[in-house]
Amino acid sequence: MGKTNLHELALEGLSVSSLGGQTVNPWDATRTPGGSSGGTGAAIAASFAVFGTGTDTVNSLRSPASANSLFSIRPTRGLLSRAGIIPISYTQDAIGPIARNFRDLAVALEVMASVGYDKSDNATALIPTTCASVGYVAALESAGSLKGVRLGLAEGFFNKTNSNETTPVNDVMGAMVSSLRAAGATIVQIDSSIFNSTAILNEYDTQRFEYRQEMDQYLQRPSLQGSHPTTLNELYDSKDYLVIPSQYSYVTTALVSSTSNSTYATRKLKIENLTLALQSTFKDHKLDALIYPEQANLVVKIGSASQSGRNGILAAITGSPVVTVPAGFSAQTGDAPKGIPIGMEILGMPWSEAKLLKLAKLVSEVRNVRRMPALTERFVEPKVLEAVPSIVPNAANIPAAYPIGTL
Repeated sequence: MGKTNLHELALEGLSVSSLGGQTVNPWDATRTPGGSSGGTGAAIAASFAVFGTGTDTVNSLRSPASANSLFSIRPTRGLLSRAGIIPISYTQDAIGPIARNFRDLAVALEVMASVGYDKSDNATALIPTTCASVGYVAALESAGSLKGVRLGLAEGFFNKTNSNETTPVNDVMGAMVSSLRAAGATIVQIDSSIFNSTAILNEYDTQRFEYRQEMDQYLQRPSLQGSHPTTLNELYDSKDYLVIPSQYSYVTTALVSSTSNSTYATRKLKIENLTLALQSTFKDHKLDALIYPEQANLVVKIGSASQSGRNGILAAITGSPVVTVPAGFSAQTGDAPKGIPIGMEILGMPWSEAKLLKLAKLVSEVRNVRRMPALTERFVEPKVLEAVPSIVPNAANIPAAYPIGTL
């Protein structure tokens, strides 16, 4: 079992922390690996392990999968217990696996889902009896073909501006759509105004209302060992933390907000309406899944203000299952000798994980684009270890743009 770096408290997608420093992307060392589970993404891409796990409140599983040419799945809210996870949002938090191929992903999900109902996370009571013992690996054997499959292309999740950061994503997605059509899939253009990540994040996101209460409850658990703060306010009073400047407002607001705010109740009602609108889109167009780029631009450079352009908020808000698959690469450069990975999300209706994994298999067979990063092609002399080595995280590479202890 290995422990990796992640963005501090999983609050953003740059994968920089006061303990572990800045994780770099193995495809391009000048760029971030996505996040918040960027350490997991970089480690799996570098073949340190067969699969890893991560949490996902908005993008945190899918962003590193996209940025590292990997597969991930954020399951339906309730399929996997979140007990023990450092929380941010009861409404949006999820956990899932990241792997190098769809089969390893299915194996990991099947094992993780075998827990079923867990009284420590009452959302697991939502699991239908039909999903109690699904064999996700066996389901791959009946994947069939893409003929007759109807995929909605969410146009609102693209940035059609021509630039070095957005054009490669649009080109890769264009090639993907052409390949899917050639394989027999029907691509349905979806132009609904509900598919706007910025608007969804601004109008529906519940994190700042739930964060403080969830963390206070977590920090006061009797099972939590060692010396630690007992409230979120105490944690931030310690000055022993890293918050990126673009999140100062979010954290300071969260520290004085709660679910008793009148705005929170309004947002929860809006989420119900958005969820119904999404399901109506599936029904109206007879869709099997929605597809769109996980990030409308390339994963950002180290030192950037935020991990901009990501599209994970729709699944996070509605609790919908979504698989991320490698879609292609940008052009090769000196910093990225094999190009920068670009991922695609495949979003389905609740409890359709088996179907989404089948689609991931079919898509990856049509567009088998995954490759290994150049950094991992170097030969490493194996060593015989007498004991588990002690690894001291290196925080010396934290960019000056992210000062520690500042809020």
